[in-house]
Amino acid sequence: MTDSPPLTPAIPAATLVLFRDAAAGPPELLFVERAKAMMFAGGALVFPGGRIDPGDHALAAESGHPDGNAAARIAAIRETIEEVGLPVGLSPMPSPAVFERLRAMLHAGTVFGEALAEAGASLDLDSLEYFARWRPAHAHARIFDTHFYLARLPADAPEARVDATENVRLIWATAADVLAQADAGRATIIFPTRRNLERLAQFADFDAAVADARAHPVRTVTPWTEMRPSDTHGEVEHLCIPPDLGYPVTSEPMSDAVRG
Repeated sequence: MTDSPPLTPAIPAATLVLFRDAAAGPPELLFVERAKAMMFAGGALVFPGGRIDPGDHALAAESGHPDGNAAARIAAIRETIEEVGLPVGLSPMPSPAVFERLRAMLHAGTVFGEALAEAGASLDLDSLEYFARWRPAHAHARIFDTHFYLARLPADAPEARVDATENVRLIWATAADVLAQADAGRATIIFPTRRNLERLAQFADFDAAVADARAHPVRTVTPWTEMRPSDTHGEVEHLCIPPDLGYPVTSEPMSDAVRG
């Protein structure tokens, strides 16, 4: 393992891996395709999410939730509402008309707490399962310290709709399908997304993913580079992650890795 460079300041962020049961086979996950013009992960398929705002911290303090990362849970819920129009983590579930007003208020810049009060809804932070935390250390204009959460699509949720600002489309697909699309050159996924999809592809349903999350306490993943043997080129530089966090693939040649 090579020496890691000093960590530069990172932007706190959260993302939500949303599961939808399929009629047969593994569950589908929700992805958004980032607009190609975006500085971070332009053109890539990612999970809904974004940075943690001051308002998220204020709501976390009011919630009294014991999780020290409650603000990240709140950000994942808020970003999912804003980006794809799905009321995950709300209780009670607002009516369609009330939810549309809530989403419109967020798009207009209303702080989340005020929008929730207007909708008569509160947060169900325990509906999200903490899955992973990734904090890259490479030299990049923007470094995100991202909390990943799992959630199940509510049974009475409306149809997901992309917000068409930072993202250009959304798709429901299995983890294995997106990995296959990326391998065939039909989709772009960055290194953390690929590693998380390889892990998620192991699970037959949401409950199995939750069980795995609880079996592997979350530790921040900061990939590093080192020389490792190659079948064809002697030793080549690999981007690596720890072997004990539940990921079936823990390194990738740097020539293949997509890093945002």
